[in-house]
Amino acid sequence: MMYIEGKLPAVFRIELRHGTFSWIVKRKEKHFMELHRELRTYKTFLRIPLQTVRQTRQMQLEDYLNKLLKMPLYRNYHATMEFIDVSQLSFIEDLGPKGLEGMVHKRSGGHRIPGLNCCGHSKICYRWSKRWLVVKDSFLLYMKPDSGAISFVLLVDREFSVKMDSKDTETQHGVRIDSLCRNLVLKFSSFRHARWWGQAIDEFVHKYGSAFLRDHRFSSFAEVQENIAAKWYVNGKVYMEDVANALEKAEEEIFITDWWCVLSPEIFLKRPVVEGNRWRLDSILTRKAQKGVRIFVMLYKEVELALGINSEYSKRTLLQLHPNIKVMRHPDHVSSTVYLWAHHEKIVVIDQSVAFVGGIDLAYGRWDDHEHRLTDVGSVTRTLNASAEVSTPKLLQADVIGLMGNTRFWHGKDYCNFVHKDWIQLDKPFDDFIDRHTTPRMPWHDISSVVHGKAARDVARHFIQRWNFTKIMKPKYRSLSYPYLLPKSHSTANEIKHQVPGSVSTRVQVLRSASDWSAGIKHHEESIHNAYVRVIENSKHYIYIENQFFISCADNKLVWNRIGDTITWRIIKAHREGQKYRVYVVTPLLPGFEGDIKTGGGSALQAVMHFNYRTMVRGEHSIISQLKREMGDQWMNYISFGGLRTHAELEGKLVTELIYVHSKMLIADDNTVIIGSANINDRSMLGKRDSEVAVIFEDTETETSVMDGQEYQAGRFGLHLRLECFRIILGAKTDPSIDVTDPISDHFYKDVWLTTAARNATIYQKVFRCLPSSDVRTIPELEGYLARTGLDRDDPARAQEELKKIRGFLVQFPLYFLSEQNLLPPIGSKEAMVPMEVWT
Repeated sequence: MMYIEGKLPAVFRIELRHGTFSWIVKRKEKHFMELHRELRTYKTFLRIPLQTVRQTRQMQLEDYLNKLLKMPLYRNYHATMEFIDVSQLSFIEDLGPKGLEGMVHKRSGGHRIPGLNCCGHSKICYRWSKRWLVVKDSFLLYMKPDSGAISFVLLVDREFSVKMDSKDTETQHGVRIDSLCRNLVLKFSSFRHARWWGQAIDEFVHKYGSAFLRDHRFSSFAEVQENIAAKWYVNGKVYMEDVANALEKAEEEIFITDWWCVLSPEIFLKRPVVEGNRWRLDSILTRKAQKGVRIFVMLYKEVELALGINSEYSKRTLLQLHPNIKVMRHPDHVSSTVYLWAHHEKIVVIDQSVAFVGGIDLAYGRWDDHEHRLTDVGSVTRTLNASAEVSTPKLLQADVIGLMGNTRFWHGKDYCNFVHKDWIQLDKPFDDFIDRHTTPRMPWHDISSVVHGKAARDVARHFIQRWNFTKIMKPKYRSLSYPYLLPKSHSTANEIKHQVPGSVSTRVQVLRSASDWSAGIKHHEESIHNAYVRVIENSKHYIYIENQFFISCADNKLVWNRIGDTITWRIIKAHREGQKYRVYVVTPLLPGFEGDIKTGGGSALQAVMHFNYRTMVRGEHSIISQLKREMGDQWMNYISFGGLRTHAELEGKLVTELIYVHSKMLIADDNTVIIGSANINDRSMLGKRDSEVAVIFEDTETETSVMDGQEYQAGRFGLHLRLECFRIILGAKTDPSIDVTDPISDHFYKDVWLTTAARNATIYQKVFRCLPSSDVRTIPELEGYLARTGLDRDDPARAQEELKKIRGFLVQFPLYFLSEQNLLPPIGSKEAMVPMEVWT
């Protein structure tokens, strides 16, 4: 707890000047008989109207009260609250300025719980409870008077309002406070008392919390924040190192939310392992919890029959580490009507001051670097003698001893290729489940970011809203061991204790997809979708997209998001006006579902392929079909679709594998960037389905670059992120002669980007006869295609020579793979039994 030294908060002093405190003390001094002797000194003073008291006497009273509140005996005594209308929360600086506090009666009910009509919604069942109400700049809370336990937190939002008419409150002498998530009704002893409380709450919130009451750009819950230190990450190596270092700096609290067990407790955040278990996630969290840091983790509770994952294992493992670690899973599919949607955001927040947001989960397989290795540097014949016993906290420091000098980057389940085989036996994290002798791992290409200050507070606010809502929803989390969380005030957000190295100043806004089932709000939010559409519309030169899915182009039947249509509109606009404009789309060559593509893949894999291809090239709604109707084959001058692939030698045999693009990123004009957890599909974008978080970065610091051969003032954040991505996937990291500076010139677009993609794809097909391939239009054609062997088998020496011509990882997307095949789930399959929107 942080107490203000030497003086009361400003609001408290205002109350003194207006005589409020005099009335409070006279009314409640019966509660402090033990202080009667000391208060007698001020008896005469208290009878004098405060407006006539000299300033020196007022300061004496302030000094006296501060000394009183510094004594634990009185500060922790619950009657202190009633006597001088303060609580322990009054003097925590990070919670913002002191607002009104006092005892009220609140009515039961009023929560927005989807599908539940609780007893409190009926007048007959109303119950009134005595609670201590605390008003802050961005939230209200009430506590139980005897224990001080927080019973509810109401966040201030754009629908916050205070109503005092009896028709609104349905209560004599009542006050009703509304927000997106709650209707709170309070009852007072008189009409005058109720009006005084209602007006005081309304005035305070409008004075100190006005930023939360306004509509914000893109209809986001968060406003635009200026001068925010931010940093981007391409792939997991540096990202996880920075997360580990930031976790080490935590002093008060850590928030983490992930999809399932993609909080993999045994994952190493720094590699290769050279310091034993020090940088393993569970070891870091245990170390911080032992030092008093409170850690709150939210995991998606999967539908067990639909997903072969086990978030219960992750929850159980984390809870065993230390009592300061609290883990929630949501939703509860037993009682909820929500079966189709998931919590999908990836967030790590430290002290509500530093927030990591993006697509990188702290999970198996996600650690990677710009080399995108298919095999491990360690010996594939060596196994780790640890297995399931590592889940026991006593053995946390004994599972990697003896690995020095020949260590692996990916241990056990971390060496994975989930298209080849999905995860099994997650309770045995260091047992291999893929044969490293014969099967390459699947490399992981991903993007993330970090923000500080007010933007980090906004990310934390989203987490807190989800946490508090889940606490209400699930009875087992209503105990005191799972506390309500409080958002820190933006007024102290610039007091950053730890800043991630390499950050640059940007303009930032936090975006999200949220709704009643995921966050308890009565109107859904789709600010990520709105931002994507607006940025594409306003882009002048190019957009660059990396995304795990590419499902768009609205038909208002199966697909609703407008991102694909906006791309089409922007290209047509450029074509009609004679402008040079480029669109780059990089997405996985195959969806991330287990299935053997050599036999056509599984139904889930094919279903997602159907909608990806529908967006790109197939059917009247596709981008290419719309462009062809406008400009014929000239569409190729404006948009390119690509994927990533690499190769290696495993046990003396040439192997290849696609690089799985898990990114959720858009860059426009080297000055605007969106990074988050949201895929380009309806699940992520519509707001009513999966919950997501993203950040839009707009550069305020520029440097000279080139755009179509002309000098151009590019943003530092956007420019260097785009250059890093282009250098990695085009091979400029190892071949400096490849110039990726100008993103829209004819030379770069045609001679570098398109040529590299086409050459790499041709070589891979010649050497490996790999799939997917545009040479295969139907599933029956697969057999004939695969019957002809590639150079990797026919002539390994020549194959090696051909592979030397590969530059980077970019390959053309096989737009016509299985183009004559119906890829929707066949009737009778389990995939056909679920609603179609699951795949969109």
